[in-house]
Amino acid sequence: MAYWLMKSEPDVYGIDHLQQDGTTLWDGIRNYQARNFMRTMAIGDRAFFYHSNAKPPGVVGLMEVVETGLTDPSQFDPSSKYFDPQSKPEAPRWDCVRLRYVGTFATMLSLDALREQFSVEELPVVRQGNRLSILPVPDASAARLLTLLGPC
Repeated sequence: MAYWLMKSEPDVYGIDHLQQDGTTLWDGIRNYQARNFMRTMAIGDRAFFYHSNAKPPGVVGLMEVVETGLTDPSQFDPSSKYFDPQSKPEAPRWDCVRLRYVGTFATMLSLDALREQFSVEELPVVRQGNRLSILPVPDASAARLLTLLGPC
């Protein structure tokens, strides 16, 4: 099982939305590196839900990958802000995964707290200016995160 950190703005789609929905398509990713990370995900992988553009930003919950290799439907929807006119149904550019809500941590682990606990090599999200919405989390760092966050 691999671990990931996946960012979303809480006012757009937060951990409370996922808890209510149970599962969600992680669609709308329009960065090739983040897309490629999704392509390597496997069923059963876990992802830390990170609230970005929040005050403060930080890790708030845990998700599980339940479906992979899905075509992102938003790329074909002209009314979507994620519409990609260059993408064609016979050769889609953008993928997504389906995630299941696992839980919400009792307390958020803020970006400042993450920077105190982890180096850039241990947890890339602490790098100043990191804008990638999906990042791998090394096993040792995932274990430390789970210890710091406690059960959800």
